Amino acid sequence: MTPHSYTVPAGARALRADKALADGFPEHSRVALQRAFDAGLVSVAGRVIKRDQSVAGGDEMAFSMPAIKAAELKAVSLPLDVLFEDKHLLAVNKSAGMIVHPGAGTGEDTLVHALLAHCAGGLSGIGGVERPGIVHRLDRETSGIIIVAKNDRAHRGLAAQFSARSLQKEYLALVAGVPALMSGSIRKAIGRNKQHRHKMAVVETEQGGRDAHTDWELVEKFGALAALLRCTIHTGRTHQIRVHLKALGHVLLGDEIYGWKPDPGLKTQPDRVMLHAEHLVFTHPVTGRTLDIRAPLPADFAGVMATLRASAKPVPPPKRPTARRPHSPHVRET
Repeated sequence: MTPHSYTVPAGARALRADKALADGFPEHSRVALQRAFDAGLVSVAGRVIKRDQSVAGGDEMAFSMPAIKAAELKAVSLPLDVLFEDKHLLAVNKSAGMIVHPGAGTGEDTLVHALLAHCAGGLSGIGGVERPGIVHRLDRETSGIIIVAKNDRAHRGLAAQFSARSLQKEYLALVAGVPALMSGSIRKAIGRNKQHRHKMAVVETEQGGRDAHTDWELVEKFGALAALLRCTIHTGRTHQIRVHLKALGHVLLGDEIYGWKPDPGLKTQPDRVMLHAEHLVFTHPVTGRTLDIRAPLPADFAGVMATLRASAKPVPPPKRPTARRPHSPHVRET
């Protein structure tokens, strides 16, 4: 436990000790500092103080942070496609089939198990426990970008951006059929399907639905068989893109839960939901720089697209130029 000291600025009015430390050490959350108080690790003039005790200008506070508890889960070395990493966070291109969080019935092959091994010695603890801070999720069958915090400060900053919906999140989706329009916006509330609890559905807000907003645009069409759509989500509801595109009349290829059935027009049938979290733009919670990250298409997704192109003549719209960071094919930092 590394000792720290903090002198309350001269002239400051009396204030709670936990508030004073939070002002002096914004990299630590109020909850983390409260753990230091609860462990008796904060003192003034050699006397241990409580979090609600008052301090004033000129008081010198000495404190240490409690030791980080070891994670209960076992670190397991698994292949990870890391798109960006520094001492505060990392971005991973999650493979399809990998579960993010361990739970009932899962094995030791989740993303969290892999991150504990990859970040060994590099996690300063989230909530006092050595664990990666995951602030958003992807379905098991969905591939693509997941952002992971390594410390409390990065975790709080990322969580705030997701809560404020200030990030740009884009997915690529292969759907059955071709929309009549080139683009559109879907604003339909989403809630739990009352007949099938493992599914979500478009539900009126009066019946428990939560606001959900998805914009989409046509990227490429494959005859009348299928289309590639780019979807931008402004909310993060469970199965949002899958439910909204079904409501549009174009279920995702491979999404049997929401009604997709094998198409005899395809030489090879997809064996998972054809959805990929391809693009994420956000502000680095510590440096303040803008990170623009792209995840390459996985082989199975690219393979289904190749099959579609072989099955029907594609009619792609003009391609949009994509800026790339000179020394990395996946990240642009500004």
